[in-house]
Amino acid sequence: MKYALIGNHPSIQKIRELITMISDTAFNVLIMGETGTGKEVVARLLHRASNRRDKRFVKVNCPALPLTLLESELFGYERGAFTGADQLKPGKFELASDGVIFLDEIGDMPVVLQAKLLEVLQSGRFARLGGTRDIQVNSWVIAATNHDLGKDMKDGFFRVDLYYRLNIIKIEIPPLRDRKGDIPLLTEYFVKKHRRDLEVTEPFHLDGDLKKLFDSYAWPGNLRELSNTIAMLMVGYDQQEVRSELLDNMATDGMPPAAEVVSESSDEPEPQDRNRGREDPPKSLKDLKAEATKHVEKEAIMHALNLTGWNKREAAKMLKISYKALFYKMANVGIRNNKYRIPLVKRP
Repeated sequence: MKYALIGNHPSIQKIRELITMISDTAFNVLIMGETGTGKEVVARLLHRASNRRDKRFVKVNCPALPLTLLESELFGYERGAFTGADQLKPGKFELASDGVIFLDEIGDMPVVLQAKLLEVLQSGRFARLGGTRDIQVNSWVIAATNHDLGKDMKDGFFRVDLYYRLNIIKIEIPPLRDRKGDIPLLTEYFVKKHRRDLEVTEPFHLDGDLKKLFDSYAWPGNLRELSNTIAMLMVGYDQQEVRSELLDNMATDGMPPAAEVVSESSDEPEPQDRNRGREDPPKSLKDLKAEATKHVEKEAIMHALNLTGWNKREAAKMLKISYKALFYKMANVGIRNNKYRIPLVKRP
């Protein structure tokens, strides 16, 4: 099963019940939750449970495209609408008619485009860019955001009328730190998933002390971070190194772990004691180059993010890479959201 809502926490049980209750209503749904909590999973499950399951599920990643491209992606364009528009192109709303359109990270949609979206939600009609004829659509709109839209409305970044048009049914997904009892179940699920996806044949088990740390770690990246951490371990990352990194992250975030988690391996000799008198084999040039590249990229990205006040679009422009590539590289070098960022130099 590609999309599954894993967990026994009451909040997850409630979401399952909501999916069953509203899946055939076609009322607009607003899914709220931090990055990595599984908002798209809930949207996909709503689609799968509905009578639109055989129709299209069309995803629009709102922050991934600039304003001009986002408008043409949503509403399409007529031939000759602008330079390079040499043929008619239907938009996502048109493609999703009778199906589902998923507006991911709606909180990042520019205000100027929110007005046109509101018009579509109210009337089900819009015109393509460069067009004069209205197109009628019947798309089920499911939106998701990690923003505090209440604050965004007060600050003028999100339209109040659009919020109430989208927020007919609200589903709030809790962060993983608020349902830690589900971590063992999720860990087992991701191990099985990655074993299948990565075609891992060797047995895989988490060390006891790492299991305990998983239960006390805050998981600022939520399910996505847990999944990525398990995938890293399954492709050969050393469990003690991962454990040390998680402990460092907890200290950086001002959340020191429980004493039993830190002291779990305190009676073991330090690595240098165990290996005294024995030299490690040298790393390959390929490995050294990869490590050096990762270190340099991390420093460059952190520098750009700090210079731009963690404005990722501006940082991507400064680094001359795409917005999407920046997110990929941040995940690859271990940089999380600014709320949980890891400094380049560890605090004393």
